Amino acid sequence: MWVEVPTLETKRLIMRPPSRGHFSHYEEFYTDAEASRLYDGPVTVGEAWATLAMDIGYWQLQGFGVWVIEQKSDGRLVGGCGFWQDKGWPRELTWWLMPEARGKGYASEASLAAVSHAYNVFGWDHVETYMDDDNEPARALALRLGGIENRRETFVDGEDRTIYRIPRSSYTATTEAPA
Repeated sequence: MWVEVPTLETKRLIMRPPSRGHFSHYEEFYTDAEASRLYDGPVTVGEAWATLAMDIGYWQLQGFGVWVIEQKSDGRLVGGCGFWQDKGWPRELTWWLMPEARGKGYASEASLAAVSHAYNVFGWDHVETYMDDDNEPARALALRLGGIENRRETFVDGEDRTIYRIPRSSYTATTEAPA
């Protein structure tokens, strides 16, 4: 069965399914040491291609995945946001932004849309996110989204991470900010 990936819209953004045409952006982000340092980068061009393939494939294998984020104003791709879950890992809300798109509220705006979609369309009973301990920007965003420290867990890579639960009660049927 083929999964039709929805397109989401916010005030400033369009969140589309990733496609082959987005590879140059994945390559630019994931092969750049500074841009991708909190995402296990930099990686090779081949590994950037594999990440794009994974993001496309998750939708078909699991019924959820990552959207690419475009600015409505000019169609420029500014990053990705959505859900990821590898074997042995908890499902998580994730995001990445091109360096020039950071600090503009795009990760918050896209994450609000993704979380609202998870609760109101996917019908999930919970949304969680986690990050490496040194990723302060991600932790700050998790808290802005209404995230509450839920538990500390040792992951399959041997690293301990705090998992933040983003409560359903914080979200309405729109992409409003948490109450």
